[in-house]
Amino acid sequence: MLIIPAIDLKDGHCVRLKQGVMEDATVFSENPGEMATHWLNQGARRLHLVDLNGAFAGKPKNKTAIREIVRAIDDQIPIQLGGGIRDLDTIESYLDEGVTYIIIGTAAIKIPGFLHDACNAFPGHILVGLDAKEGKVAVDGWSKVTGHDVIDLAIKFEDYGVEAIIYTDIGRDGMLNGVNIKATVDLARELTIPVIASGGITNLDDVKTLCAIESEGVMGAITGRAIYQGTLDFMAAQALADKLLQGGDNA
Repeated sequence: MLIIPAIDLKDGHCVRLKQGVMEDATVFSENPGEMATHWLNQGARRLHLVDLNGAFAGKPKNKTAIREIVRAIDDQIPIQLGGGIRDLDTIESYLDEGVTYIIIGTAAIKIPGFLHDACNAFPGHILVGLDAKEGKVAVDGWSKVTGHDVIDLAIKFEDYGVEAIIYTDIGRDGMLNGVNIKATVDLARELTIPVIASGGITNLDDVKTLCAIESEGVMGAITGRAIYQGTLDFMAAQALADKLLQGGDNA
């Protein structure tokens, strides 16, 4: 079970939002490279980056900050990145710069054929981010809720060849009120590819709960506000996950 620190980028700074609202951003660091190094030194085995400006604009907006993070990590652990990725050239550019996994969210739904083409062009490097409210997928930086069912889309995207699904419950993201375990398990049980949980992780009790469902196909959990505000000690969280599952996944 990977506990994955999130670095959300807005205007070149590391921030956290509440429920995806750009106006409700808390700045945690003005130096993305230093923040990435901090989590690496704390024992992180993967980093989760989001270009928040890019997610809303539909094109990359924090490339300088992303480059700083990639340089700081220097291929020591994988980096997964999402936000505003809408074409194959952008994917290729990020992979060439040292990003390991590309997360496609809105474009997987709004641009027919794009995700399929991406999986074919860059096998082993594509993740899909499905952000949901009451079981329905949201797009455009969570500003619009569609009529698409999360599980139906995930099954379709699995057939395309994505590596994993990142599932976020919008209602819980940044709110520190626990992970939506039922929805995460319901999704994981329908897939053979792994699910990465996101949204709501608060404390070590949440880590215990997540470890209990690892066997359902949940390979990790992304945490942001909790590790920045101190309700979750990252090192303790990963150590607990390793202990409960008798050794962690290093990918």
